[in-house]
Amino acid sequence: MGFFPRSAFGQTVFLVAALLLINQIVSYVTVSFYVVKPTIEQVNLMLAKQIKTVFIDWEDGVEINDEVSEKFFEITGIEVMTQREAMRQGLGQTREYSMLSRSMSEQLNGSARVRISQTDPLIYWVEAPQAPGYWVKVPLSGYQENNLEFLTFYLSSIGFLSVLGGWLFARHLNRPLKALQQAAMKVGKGDFSSKLEEEGSSEVIEVTRAFNQMSRGIAALENDRRLLMAGVSHDLRTPLTRIRLATEMMSDEDDYLREGIIYDIEDMNGIIDQFIEYLRHHKTDELVCEDINALVSEVVNCELKHQRVITFKGNPSVGLVPLSSVAIKRVITNMIENALRYSDGDIEVLSYFNSNKKYVVIAVNDNGPGIPESELESVFEPFKQGDAARGSEGSGLGLAIIKRIIDMHDGKVKLENRPEGGLSAQIYLPIKIQNSAQ
Repeated sequence: MGFFPRSAFGQTVFLVAALLLINQIVSYVTVSFYVVKPTIEQVNLMLAKQIKTVFIDWEDGVEINDEVSEKFFEITGIEVMTQREAMRQGLGQTREYSMLSRSMSEQLNGSARVRISQTDPLIYWVEAPQAPGYWVKVPLSGYQENNLEFLTFYLSSIGFLSVLGGWLFARHLNRPLKALQQAAMKVGKGDFSSKLEEEGSSEVIEVTRAFNQMSRGIAALENDRRLLMAGVSHDLRTPLTRIRLATEMMSDEDDYLREGIIYDIEDMNGIIDQFIEYLRHHKTDELVCEDINALVSEVVNCELKHQRVITFKGNPSVGLVPLSSVAIKRVITNMIENALRYSDGDIEVLSYFNSNKKYVVIAVNDNGPGIPESELESVFEPFKQGDAARGSEGSGLGLAIIKRIIDMHDGKVKLENRPEGGLSAQIYLPIKIQNSAQ
């Protein structure tokens, strides 16, 4: 159902409101049929008996004279008057009630009309079948139509307050779950600093306690992994340095062998640097608004040292974007270096807004072989490389590093095979700072 809320909070409020609405409707109908309606019918019956008393002699064709009418009015407050006199005393400003007219007709055994004027006291006007053209004016002290309006207002107020109470109750239950959701998002990005307060219902407290324990376990595991990889990377530096020194001492006759060893050592150092770089980005620095075009242009100028054609086309309307400049420079550098490694033609770098202008997009387009469609998502996994068409150099951490940094910015990374050939690597940076990124 399209109107049914998807969130637990919305569903709770919706169900509470629906139950209370049904309860109010049943209460209103019950009060109307078993309290209000019998009361009105009882009042109508009493008035019908009084009106019969007024016209008791009219059945024999005898009209009430003025003296009898005045004496009857002094005793009961009930007057009988012609249509013209009744109009002068406010009959024209009254409202006719068909339900009361039908009930009065049944009591008086003929066609009767009932009209009520909203004055103080309330005036009950009846045209009896015994005397068509004459109106009986009956003042009702202590009875107002507002009593029904007050009943409606009372039931509506109770319903509103009940729904409001249900909303507050659901909000109270949902607050720990909302905090749990935000904390889980932070843990997913490698931020283990948040410890949830154990509050709410007993079930929510148990879930929160289990989450805190899980978060501590993941944080400890991450620290051990980081320490292990950093230690291995550090320990590999020493033998590599010794090998490098040994190659420098090789004779000139072994130049071909020395160049190969030096190349392998530099490649291994590059892989170690990627390990350290991947470990370093478990969180980003504080985001600061930077000119994205200037930042991309700076990176592109640095990469021109590779003696390749790299062009940058920036959208002038793209202005300041909240980001960590060091981290984003590393992302763009990795994207360009991937394009340099896996293609031979020109490289194009673009900056522009996405369709709804909520993100700034930086795209690096190459003319290489691209990546099979089935692997476009899996290449973001650590140590995962594309197929043989893209080569097998490096550690497979480049795209994983890019995705981790962009995730910290609440952005997105996207790879697309270009129709004209080659790959387009795109990063989406949100224009506004999100709460989770602060």
